[in-house]
Amino acid sequence: MSAEHDPRHPIDARVDTPQREGLTGTAPTSLYRPIVDAEEITRAPDGRPLVEQPKWRRDFPIDTPQDLYVARRDFMKFLVMTSLAFTVGQFWIAGQNWLRRRRGAPELKKIASLAELPVGAAITFLYPEPADRCILVRPAADVVVAFSQQCTHLSCSVIPQPEQNRLFCPCHEGAFDLQSGRPIAGPPNRPLTRVLLDVRGGDVYASGIELRTV
Repeated sequence: MSAEHDPRHPIDARVDTPQREGLTGTAPTSLYRPIVDAEEITRAPDGRPLVEQPKWRRDFPIDTPQDLYVARRDFMKFLVMTSLAFTVGQFWIAGQNWLRRRRGAPELKKIASLAELPVGAAITFLYPEPADRCILVRPAADVVVAFSQQCTHLSCSVIPQPEQNRLFCPCHEGAFDLQSGRPIAGPPNRPLTRVLLDVRGGDVYASGIELRTV
């Protein structure tokens, strides 16, 4: 018996060989359509196609694929609106700064986000010029104040003491009221320069300065 007709001869593994003809399970997978889970078939209760369904049914689908489509669509809307709001905010700041420069006023400068500034915390920043040291304090949840950090006595740096409601100068033990910046102890006799603040969308911006003598 030749090797070609020997039943002990290994069968060629290829699907298209004569030796595999008639064997179960050897047909190419391309001959069959993929099986779709019945629970994932987009079909309305009345049997009509989706384009003919009322809008409320398209927005509140009852099957998985359409529900996922609506979820993705709503998520994309949210991203677009968020990006648009951010872009508009940046253009607003740029426009305000352009107007301020024309009037000779200090530019808007973002100092911090309220989410990053817990009650009782303080941060330093430079405004309106790179050499002008300032300090921002959040003494209460709905209150933020900012002043020049330079003591009006001899320009030492004041430090915040929110628990005592004051800004303290360690050089000569001067003190300023935390809410108004006016001197309350020690040699200083002039209030601290106030930094005007603008809170928008949870962000704190410096918008100008207020020089005072009393």
